[in-house]
Amino acid sequence: MVRSQVVILLSMSTIDLTPLLKSPRLPEFAAALNDRLQTETVARERFYDEMTDGEKVEFIEGEVIMHSPARNEHLVVKLNLATLLMTFVRDRGLGEVRDEKCLCIFPRNDYEPDIVFFGPEKSATIQPKTMKFPVPDFVVEVLSESTESRDRGVKFEDFEAHGVSEYWIVDAETEIVEQYIVENGVFRLLLKSGSGEIMSRSVAGFQIPIRAIFDPSENLLTLKKLLK
Repeated sequence: MVRSQVVILLSMSTIDLTPLLKSPRLPEFAAALNDRLQTETVARERFYDEMTDGEKVEFIEGEVIMHSPARNEHLVVKLNLATLLMTFVRDRGLGEVRDEKCLCIFPRNDYEPDIVFFGPEKSATIQPKTMKFPVPDFVVEVLSESTESRDRGVKFEDFEAHGVSEYWIVDAETEIVEQYIVENGVFRLLLKSGSGEIMSRSVAGFQIPIRAIFDPSENLLTLKKLLK
């Protein structure tokens, strides 16, 4: 990316960059950005060459992030929700659901969210040998101490800006779900609760009791209802 392209990107940003664009040091800033992006490009290609399907790794802001094993409560909650979502989607032919080893490629970063959903259009691009997946239509992240800052920070911003229409943040410890949907290019908190029902805006008809995400008995009852 040349300096003029960087300047164009800056001018297109939704952030007020007027002081920067008017600064006599703009060429220096553009050069620094260009150098950083080139360095990240090289590191990203190395990441692709060295990654394996046996690891959970992400590429964020130029760095390779290795993930440690998850706690049991995290795994149970993720499996509960993934089972419900995958069953519903497959039964109705709505698209594809994948779990945490699915590497989703964003313009700058690469993530392996806990659960992702791809609608029919993006699902059609997924082949048996695919290792680099498109930006999902719907993402779920189950919080952990080591990932919460990114789930609420860089990932939130990236998902919001690059085509994720719905984002659920699930707290396995407090048993609370936050549901965000994009409106006018910005995530809006639609629901934050540990009870009642939650209905997806991205997966047509997918509506479940929130307790089914956390409680095994409620999960099984809901699963049976989804299959009727």
